[in-house]
Amino acid sequence: MNAATPNPDGSQEAVPVDRRTPRETYWEDGITKLSGVLDESVLAQCRDAFDWSLGHPGAFTKTIYEGTEHEHWADNVNPAARERCRQLVTAPVFAEITSAILDSQHVWYSAEEIFLKRGAKVGRTPWHQDTAYAPYGGRQWCNLWISFEPLPAHNAIEVVRGSHLGPQYDGSSYDDPDNPARPLHGGDWTPLPDIERERAADPGSWDVVAYPSEPGDVIAFHPHALHGGAPLDARCPERHTLVLRFFGDDAFYRPLPPGSHSIWDDDADANVREDFKRLEPGDALGKGGFLQIR
Repeated sequence: MNAATPNPDGSQEAVPVDRRTPRETYWEDGITKLSGVLDESVLAQCRDAFDWSLGHPGAFTKTIYEGTEHEHWADNVNPAARERCRQLVTAPVFAEITSAILDSQHVWYSAEEIFLKRGAKVGRTPWHQDTAYAPYGGRQWCNLWISFEPLPAHNAIEVVRGSHLGPQYDGSSYDDPDNPARPLHGGDWTPLPDIERERAADPGSWDVVAYPSEPGDVIAFHPHALHGGAPLDARCPERHTLVLRFFGDDAFYRPLPPGSHSIWDDDADANVREDFKRLEPGDALGKGGFLQIR
């Protein structure tokens, strides 16, 4: 398994073969690659779930950087795709992957997200932590990033190595490509660093890791890690990605501070609220309405 660290010019540095297990890599770096784990049948089901969600947008659809050359599209926790995705994740491979990565006796499915980028000039999805947007607490969380095109590392998901063990930052407001670190919440939240500005000034300022992938590969990364989708280019002008989120025994309900912005607010979709039914702060999330797959 080879990690590829992208250079600013899009080339990749040669690195030694990584002898760690995927679990070791995941917990040390916050990201790992699982090669060829999705067979053609499961991959087709993943694409079907992606296409269904794309054709039936949900309440949390977001056009990122609308009206600019960097415009791209995302949808999160789509109620129209809920049962389709729940059926998808009952395929045994997802329990096998996530329980092995998380080292958890039990595993639950949380939610899905899809991303569509199209156009050689489309820039990156802002750096962020998912834990700035959702009431996630605990260690045992895992996002599975599934893309349907072959991707070089410099066009894929990027993670700041080890940042899943670091502090909680504010979220990106996702509305200004010239200021991707513009705060979502403000108040007492620690400001999000402007990682791309700092990398432009000093390419070694952040230890960023990414992997090339082929259809059937899965990139697993921790939602608390600082991460963002890399830009496209002429050699990779389109990217369709399905993200499936899972958690283990050590995951608990951690409401965001009052006044914060979250898709799990009181006016959220009823199905989303149902997942958090009867949960009090600090309760194990497995006690909620989430689908248990192991």
